[in-house]
Amino acid sequence: MSIAFGAPGRYIQGPGELLRLPEHSGTYGDRVFAIIDTYFYKELSGRLAEAYRSKGGTISCVEFAGEITKEVIGRFRDMAEGACVIIGIGGGKTLDTAKALAAELSASLIVAPTSASTDAPTSAMSVIYNDNHEHDDVYYYVKNPDLVLVDSQIIADAPVRFLAAGMGDALATVYEARATLATGSPNYINQETGPYLGTRTAVAIAELCGDIVFEYGEAAREANEAHVVSEALEAVIEANTLMSGLGFENVGCAASHVICNGISATPEGDKALHGEKVAYGILCQLMAEGNTQELAKVREFYRKVGLPLTLADLGVPATEENLRIISSDTKNTEWTREPFEMDDEKVYQVVCAVERLGKD
Repeated sequence: MSIAFGAPGRYIQGPGELLRLPEHSGTYGDRVFAIIDTYFYKELSGRLAEAYRSKGGTISCVEFAGEITKEVIGRFRDMAEGACVIIGIGGGKTLDTAKALAAELSASLIVAPTSASTDAPTSAMSVIYNDNHEHDDVYYYVKNPDLVLVDSQIIADAPVRFLAAGMGDALATVYEARATLATGSPNYINQETGPYLGTRTAVAIAELCGDIVFEYGEAAREANEAHVVSEALEAVIEANTLMSGLGFENVGCAASHVICNGISATPEGDKALHGEKVAYGILCQLMAEGNTQELAKVREFYRKVGLPLTLADLGVPATEENLRIISSDTKNTEWTREPFEMDDEKVYQVVCAVERLGKD
């Protein structure tokens, strides 16, 4: 099987970069349409309009609130007709909406995450939901964003919970990469012409991602609490966003993300952030793999940075019904990327074991 690697055209990270958008977007065109997360819309829409005016340009801004659905994407497409640059500013769903819009309009794409909570910004895919917040589809694109722009001061001012969740998502990169390699499973690059295996470059990035999070995670959390852009915080932002993004897309996901999806399917599954659910999934993956040494290391790290050790920490009761939901449909998920056979009952026993360990 051939190998493949995909990445954004450019990645820029540093304090104050967001207000330099007129300079960054000017590289790609002068008709700019921005989708901004509702939390930042009031503040940023005015500041960006002024920044563009001072440079002799204009920008059209719309607020993103709610869910990323096919209907929402269609509504924004009508509003953005004629734009040659699409900008997404906000969380993962805002960015995924911008990706879908840019693909439909064949426009250049700039994504500017306002937290380091997921590795979605760099990828060439969008996860689509329905109005009931249920997973509906995944859109794959022929190219990654043209520019990923990360303003580290905005990240430093964001809630610490987001950074910690991003560390959970980032740590999964290395453990899932190892499982994917062990089974020779394909990555997510060029789905229409693949499948392809991950490159050695991608594997090295995934391993480095884990090293950075373990080394700098606690200090980065402290900097975030103080709203200070430190070397540790910059390192973890890069790991959460760039390294994790390149790692998962170019190597592949495994059991940790399946557990996350199962938690999301429970009635209380929307109470936790994606990275928090993935973090719990890592515990289950390592338990299933029998990797007790790494499991102990991860659990100790979670205590330091505030990641979940039990379902209750996620706001999800460990009821029989929820445990069965989390453990269901094993044969049709990325549990198949693990180097051993699993079924629903085995996964159920794994989750129960993680719960017992967490309560102890």
